[in-house]
Amino acid sequence: MCRIKRSIATSFYRHLKEWSLHHLRTMLLRFMVKQAAEPLASGLAKSPATRSRAGLTLSIDNSVIDRLGKFLRPTWSWYSGRSKKVVHGQDVLGIVLTIHDVALSVHRRFCSKQGRDHTDKPRLLITMLTQLRAEFQRYDLDITRIPLTLDSWFVSEPLRQQLYGLGFTQIIIAGKGNYVFTIQGRKQNAAAWKKELSMQPPTWGIEVSACRVNAESPTFGRVTLRFFQKHTTRSFYLMNFSQRTLRGAAIWHMWKSHHQIECFWKTLKSIFHIREMRLHGDGLYAALLIKVLAYLLVIRLKVRRAYSKLTITQLMRKLSRGHD
Repeated sequence: MCRIKRSIATSFYRHLKEWSLHHLRTMLLRFMVKQAAEPLASGLAKSPATRSRAGLTLSIDNSVIDRLGKFLRPTWSWYSGRSKKVVHGQDVLGIVLTIHDVALSVHRRFCSKQGRDHTDKPRLLITMLTQLRAEFQRYDLDITRIPLTLDSWFVSEPLRQQLYGLGFTQIIIAGKGNYVFTIQGRKQNAAAWKKELSMQPPTWGIEVSACRVNAESPTFGRVTLRFFQKHTTRSFYLMNFSQRTLRGAAIWHMWKSHHQIECFWKTLKSIFHIREMRLHGDGLYAALLIKVLAYLLVIRLKVRRAYSKLTITQLMRKLSRGHD
């Protein structure tokens, strides 16, 4: 049996070496879209309230993979929020579909500053969402009905209008502390408002203290802000860029799902050791494909009753012991 597995793996790697960069990217996109189509079709058939409780969202975020080599593409110097300093590595922009606390990565692209064209993350994001919308339309699924959650890095009025142009109507973005808002005739930055606004106790559907206010922004015009108190002493706020009014509980459930993309990146790094893949050239996407396939296999195993109560870490340890 082990000999057969090694033969299959060798054949798979040999075929991967023959694929072009376009084929690898297309494989990554279409394979994960096919895996996500079934649960997404079931989720979109439910009512908006049920979809909100299920945490059905498209979460967007980037992550830096630390690299030391100079011949791996595309490597550059990036600021790492985790390390709180500039690191040398590969920056990956990802879109993750979350439903029932399960994260399915549906699109990933490396964002390199190298090359003839200037790499712009918002522009790259619009390209990725356009491709993703077209792929899901092959299964008669409209992803513009799914809420988008983005980090504060992506806050801009041009991006907001471009997302509207694609058809997305529910957009929640984390706000920055230096943005200025006028609330009840007073104008100051969000960092000052976070200290002054009084939070209401947790209510139905929201597990933390929160506050909802309407504000005026010089950049975005009239916008609804939702401030939340973390379980620690810190607080944060979200900007509702949706084209319709959303309930506070709906906004909270959307942003709770955004945490899943952070867990996805952490899983690829700590459990699947993605930075140990050092394939040169177009092997960059081959390495990403292999790790994503491994992640998907583990997610599939967790559905089985024997593994349903295990975390991904426990499941990987159990599989390793069984292999040994």
